[in-house]
Amino acid sequence: MFSKALKGVALAALIAGAGMTTAHNAAAGEGNITVTYKDDVSTLDPAIGYDWQNWSMIKSLFDGLMDYEPGTTTLKPDLATGYTVSDDGLTYTFTLRKGVKFHNGREFKASDVKYTLERVVNPKTQSPGAGFFETIKGFAEESAGETESLSGVEVVDDYTVKFTLSQPDAAFLHKMALNFAHIVPKEEVEKWGQDFGKHPVGTGAFALEDWTLGQHLIFKANPDYHIAGIPKLDTITVEVGQEPVVALLRLQRGEVDIAGDGIPPAKFLEVMNDPEYKDLVVSGEQLHTGYITLNTNIPPFDNVKVRQAVNMAVNKDRIVRVINGRAVPANQPLPPLMPGYNTDYKGYAFDPEKAKSLLAEAGFADGVETTLFVANTDPQPRIAQAIQQDLSAIGMKVEIKSLAQANVIAAGGEADQAPMIWSGGMAWIADFPDPSNFYGPILGCGGAVPGGWNWSWYCNEELDAEASKADALADPSQADTRIDMWRDIFTKVMADAPWVPVFNEQRYTIRSPRLVADDAILVDPVHIPVHYDYIAVK
Repeated sequence: MFSKALKGVALAALIAGAGMTTAHNAAAGEGNITVTYKDDVSTLDPAIGYDWQNWSMIKSLFDGLMDYEPGTTTLKPDLATGYTVSDDGLTYTFTLRKGVKFHNGREFKASDVKYTLERVVNPKTQSPGAGFFETIKGFAEESAGETESLSGVEVVDDYTVKFTLSQPDAAFLHKMALNFAHIVPKEEVEKWGQDFGKHPVGTGAFALEDWTLGQHLIFKANPDYHIAGIPKLDTITVEVGQEPVVALLRLQRGEVDIAGDGIPPAKFLEVMNDPEYKDLVVSGEQLHTGYITLNTNIPPFDNVKVRQAVNMAVNKDRIVRVINGRAVPANQPLPPLMPGYNTDYKGYAFDPEKAKSLLAEAGFADGVETTLFVANTDPQPRIAQAIQQDLSAIGMKVEIKSLAQANVIAAGGEADQAPMIWSGGMAWIADFPDPSNFYGPILGCGGAVPGGWNWSWYCNEELDAEASKADALADPSQADTRIDMWRDIFTKVMADAPWVPVFNEQRYTIRSPRLVADDAILVDPVHIPVHYDYIAVK
């Protein structure tokens, strides 16, 4: 995520609370929290939204057939009550929960599952998550625009839905927990059209009560939610347009409960050294990699030697110092916690002289000019300046284009817009804990589409075929072989150098003392960045 997530420099990232009291029994005002962000939210449509900021809100509004136990990577049924898998791994049959209602009052049915998946795969939707469902039978035909239905999704009856796959898929149940697979009602999508993302209707723990663009979003508890005792809050107010430093000051004054953009870098050491905040700052590792994308469609990055030169020119240790040491340098796409991480791979050493030599071999001995896109929230522009200085040292003149996060995302999703992108603030945080998630949407051919997240526009069909074979090993007895295959795939990706992996970040977040939470859930590895459903207040 983005997603990822995500999926960015998630200093406030992954907050989720486990409360002891319910908002419905709390005194007036005690069931309300305020969250702040610098940028407005782009969309609340689960088929479209794919950044770390909106995923938590989407998760609060919608549900899927599967979910994770809060604070863990353990899958559990959600809108499903259970499922069966055929012996050949090609058929998944889900039994659905009865009596679940959308926010508009209509009961959720199996036909809604089929509609949701077909909508995501339909190329007219331009969903960045479509590729996750490529193993469902009929995906190729619908994604090619030949039909608007998925033959592999069958409504057996109102409370039973059957999926038939074209090949076994080891990550299929994880994909059913993705926001992209969260269920939407057809009548509301058709009512609002492209504006559905501003008028979302789901089955989630919260419903959207008000969205005043540029000011705030207000989420109200769903009294008919299907999980007893959830949500634990009456309302969530998300204020936008808040500079991170101002948001932190407001949190310190008791006016804000979660500073969504995190601890501002300029204030990090001050906060960490203040005993008043000792119990309010929570840290933990995450499935995250921050990277620079090199657009393989745009000169000079259509030349592998240039891409390798950039990998050798970036001083990752210095960039880690820019963010107060809140990360470790990265040398490959996978983060160290992810299965498949290659501990024997050393990556590209920092070697500016070798980088200059490679540039000369590529025909750029006299230098080359390019543009680096970056989100405009600190510390991202400062990191971009460090990258700019490093590349200047090898003869690359880099213009920095600092934009709102949504605009950077939009540029990355166009094949000819962004030669380079520093992904900080949007960098990849795992959508689910499996190595395939660090390939398909961000390095695979399926992600190199308009609106997608493969911002390097890298497409290696041979590696795609290897990835497909790896994910076909769905039998648990083949797990080690599958992970070995993924380890080899990512090593080969680095030989092509479509990325410069820069760092794997440590999570730090700060909350108000009003919140009731367990630290193990405050660093929830899957619900990115905030699993509001389980937050409570004292």
